[in-house]
Amino acid sequence: MNTNFCPYFVFMRDSKHTPTLIHRIQYNAAMLDKRSQLLLKTLVERYIAEGQPVGSRTLSKYSGLDLSPATIRNVMADLEELGFIISPHTSAGRIPTPRGYRLFVDTLLTVQTLGSGEIQQLESQFNVSEPQRLIASAARLVSDLTQFAGVVLASKRASAVRHIEFLNLSEQRILMILVATDGTVQNRILMPGQSYSASELIEAANFFNQHYAGRPLDQAKDTIQEELKQLRQETTKLMTAALEAGTEAFSETQDQYIITGEGKLLNVHDLSSNMDQLRKLFALFEQKTALMQLLAVGQRGEGVQIFIGGESGAMPLDECSVVTAPYEVNGQVIGTVGVIGPTRMAYDRVIPIVDITAKLLSSALSYH
Repeated sequence: MNTNFCPYFVFMRDSKHTPTLIHRIQYNAAMLDKRSQLLLKTLVERYIAEGQPVGSRTLSKYSGLDLSPATIRNVMADLEELGFIISPHTSAGRIPTPRGYRLFVDTLLTVQTLGSGEIQQLESQFNVSEPQRLIASAARLVSDLTQFAGVVLASKRASAVRHIEFLNLSEQRILMILVATDGTVQNRILMPGQSYSASELIEAANFFNQHYAGRPLDQAKDTIQEELKQLRQETTKLMTAALEAGTEAFSETQDQYIITGEGKLLNVHDLSSNMDQLRKLFALFEQKTALMQLLAVGQRGEGVQIFIGGESGAMPLDECSVVTAPYEVNGQVIGTVGVIGPTRMAYDRVIPIVDITAKLLSSALSYH
């Protein structure tokens, strides 16, 4: 593929932590000569653009090759035998198979470059400070730009504390403000059973920030007993309550899954023509588990990844493609941005949209 996007081997792990090959994201184009590659590329491009089986006359017109109809038909027969295209019963033309799409995406596709104006337009959508709104904006943005479903998975890895503050609300009620390393802010009310002065709260916050900033709270809980021996009993009680409440707060926000724009898929003829399949797809969106596993795979890869049809391992996605890209905060990957649409999608445009959205989300979250 003529871009900086690279193909990868993608693995998922089962319950025994044994690598299971989901799919191999690359077919060897060397099995085809240049003429066959160009005709396959032309066929896929015309089918994506028009949605109709592609015949030899169309291939002759758009490929730029000076070939007889008989020669084109022979090449098409070879491509069909190799499993890259198929001929629907109702037409003499051909359409690409998932295997044909895979070869096209990995080796024949030229990805569009978004203009500076389009990129600035995208950047303007991330001018909000709250991380939750940033993540929701990313899902909505890729959905609006592609007219497919947009999804974002936020990982459990964003559970480390960047900063903590304590504020007195009343005699025995304290407001704890937790700022996570991904910029997420959590407020919790503590009731440690005694009152604290403002200076004692500052002392406790300083100790916490010095010893636990950047560390996951579950790790902090494992080591707290030894470290808290340095503190007075009153402060130890407050710190223990803070760790318990903080761990609970983060567990409530882990594994965020946002999907938006599902309704746009009703306007995609390739999907809406099979309502039974579409109902199964919407059930998958509601059930979430299988889709979250797929997005987690995308999170472990580098750069944009594309799952075509059955490569996803989820049956309702057999007629769909999923394009994902990981996003990060301060160099640590914490989630995935993705688009779910039909296999007949404009990959040359969808890929850069997902890629740049993930990069902009990374930048915005790291900044905030």
